[in-house]
Amino acid sequence: MVEPLVSVVIPTYRRALLVKRAVESALSQSLNQIEVIVVIDGPHEETRTKLATINDPRLKVIELPTNQGSRVARNTGVNAASARWVAFLDDDDEWMPAKLELQLETANNSQYKFPIISSFVIAWTAQGDTIWPRRLPKQSEPLSEYLFVRNTLFQGEGLIHTSTIFTSKELLEKVNFDTTLQRHDDWDWLLRAIQQEGVGIEFVQQVLSVWNLGEARPRLSKSSNWQFSFDWIRAKRNLVTPRAYSSFILAEVSARAARAREWKALLILLWEAIWFGKPQPKDICLCIGMWLIPPDTRRWLRHVVTSKRKALAT
Repeated sequence: MVEPLVSVVIPTYRRALLVKRAVESALSQSLNQIEVIVVIDGPHEETRTKLATINDPRLKVIELPTNQGSRVARNTGVNAASARWVAFLDDDDEWMPAKLELQLETANNSQYKFPIISSFVIAWTAQGDTIWPRRLPKQSEPLSEYLFVRNTLFQGEGLIHTSTIFTSKELLEKVNFDTTLQRHDDWDWLLRAIQQEGVGIEFVQQVLSVWNLGEARPRLSKSSNWQFSFDWIRAKRNLVTPRAYSSFILAEVSARAARAREWKALLILLWEAIWFGKPQPKDICLCIGMWLIPPDTRRWLRHVVTSKRKALAT
């Protein structure tokens, strides 16, 4: 077998049909010199059976003895990777055929020793499909502000989705995924990785991934446990700018608290953001909007705005 140029790491847990689709998406890449490493996060016969139907020597399957979480599964896949470059694919997402080829070309031509290459994604939701992120980082913009500072009530403004991340195995060995986290592990890894010397973010300005948000299944990221998110950002305050700190609290954390209708959290979050961050008036307005406008209404408004933009573009 030819030495792979890219190792694809796919963690999975009890999603046999979905992970088979993800693997087929990876194996169908225009870049042929790859290996696809599926890490089954705990014994699951149905997943083993489905993957056994794929007859391709580039596929490797690792089954963990117990369910330990996607962070452990990703780190396990990285450790098993034999290529210089690693790309992550969530088991419920898919790739466009040229994704790895275009990202590898960008990485090989990068000015950075450890580039992190991302791209646009199509977010498939029940309301319709949308292209995210809606904007790219500005020159010299801190990564934390690109990810967390929002100008609208709508999701998808600044985004580096896990299934778009393409980077070097060496960087991933320097900066592992935090196995103690239950959520925000992609943000957490990005914020720690960008602190390393020689690391930089680059985008392939094409849609290279499909983020399936509309399929009916539980998602940890939709949990309304605002306290976890609040504790996480407080622990990471040294890795974000004051503006990003306040924006994360007033948008991300506040949205979760509002979804749970825990009104006692509102004053706590406002005080924390103002005392330790640097919020702008629009950040306060966005926070109030999170509480006054229900999530379903925000999603409907986003769909209306997106549809109008598409109509104007055509």
